[in-house]
This record gives sequence, C-alpha cells and structure tokens, in this order.
Amino acid sequence: MTAIPRISIENVTKRFGSQTVLDGVDLQIPQGQSLVIIGQSGCGKSVLIKHIIRLLTPDSGRIVVDGEDVSTIRSRNLPDFRRKFGMLFQGAALFDSMSVFDNIALGLREQRRHPEKKIREIVLEKIEMVGLSGSETKGPAELSGGMRKRVGLARAIAHDPEVMLYDEPTTGLDPVTADVINDLIVELNQKLHVTSVTVTHDMVSAFKIAERIVMLDNGKVAFDGTPDEVEQTSHPQVKGFMISSGIRGKH
Repeated sequence: MTAIPRISIENVTKRFGSQTVLDGVDLQIPQGQSLVIIGQSGCGKSVLIKHIIRLLTPDSGRIVVDGEDVSTIRSRNLPDFRRKFGMLFQGAALFDSMSVFDNIALGLREQRRHPEKKIREIVLEKIEMVGLSGSETKGPAELSGGMRKRVGLARAIAHDPEVMLYDEPTTGLDPVTADVINDLIVELNQKLHVTSVTVTHDMVSAFKIAERIVMLDNGKVAFDGTPDEVEQTSHPQVKGFMISSGIRGKH
C-alpha cells in the first residue's frame, strides 16, 4: 500500500493580474523528505510555499496536507493547521523592539498553551540548538545577519513543527555564514525528523541540504531529481541556472 504524501500539490495555478506565476504545478512530497525548489527570481518559488501554509490560495488545483485539502480548512481552524509548520522567512522577520528571547517566545505566548516557566525552558533549549546561548537579552540590531537568521530559525522550531519551510535561508549572507546556516538546517532536519521544503537560488545551499531538487521555470516544474541527477543532467534550463550560479555540473 502506497503511503499518502505528506504534502500533495495538484495542478496548482496562480495568477497575479495578467501574470501567471504558477502554471499547473504538480509535486508530491513524502514524509521526512528534504526538498529544495530552485529557479530564477520571480519563478514562483516563494509563492508556492505560501500556498502550502495557506497564506495564498490557488486559482485552480489544490494543496493537500496529510490528506486534507487546505482550501477547505475553516478560518477558525487555520491556527491549528499552521502549527504543523515552522517557517524561516527570507529576512528572518524579527521584531526590532523585542529581545532575542521575546522574539522566540512570541508564538508560544500567543498560543497560550504553556506557562511562562515552560516557555522559558523551551526558548532557552531552542537558543542552544541554534548555537546562540547567551544571546537571549540582545536586540536584533546587535546581531549579525547570520545570527538573526538563527534567531528566526529558533522561533520557527519553538513549537516543534512537523514541517519546516525555508524561504531563501542564505540570501544576503557571506559564504562562511551561509554554510553555517546550511549545516544547521541539515542538523535540525535530522534531529527533529521534519519534512522540509526550501526555496533558494543558491545552488551551494541546495546541494548541501537537499535529498531532492525541483526546478521551477515559467511557472512549471522543469526538472525533478536527486542532487546527483542535477549535477549530471544535460537539461538546458538546469545547466544554465547552475552556470549562472557559478557551478558547473559533471555532464
């Protein structure tokens, strides 16, 4: 018996005005897989992951998570549905007026599921997991770009999500700092046993964290394969994208 995919993206189309951003996208993402979606800016990568968590809804097609059509979830049930997910936003999306501790604790406090003592335990545990112990009283302005990303990551995993969504996790970081974030993503995916979907134009990052790489081009899935298959492919869009990223495949 075939297992139901954790996330099923079925013939999803999305338009903004006259522009078709997603054009019949089909993807099946099994439980526990680390999927990376690559493609040029504007190809629909970030739009696609926003559909998964229902920040956007498709014009046609559907998103199914754990057997449930996401578009049928009632508004009052959306917070419970979204608790399955952790999301690291492109700019980390921290509140400048809050300390590191309070940024990470924010979602837990809004859920009102734990007393403050338990929240403190959780936050300090997650801070340690991302390698920022001792930074809890600092403000975002005191942190480097890489440290802010790690705070965003700690906040994303604070409620122990089952699925992680990463939106351009290494954008704006120098290569050394980006590699630290990549290592952390791999470590957390393995430690937390999550399903993860990452969108990026950084091929170094993609090869580091992916079990499977999908390329979007003109709103469609242009390629779907393992990192080894990406390196060896003669597919023109994939080869062109890799060359523009400064990486040459083996083919």
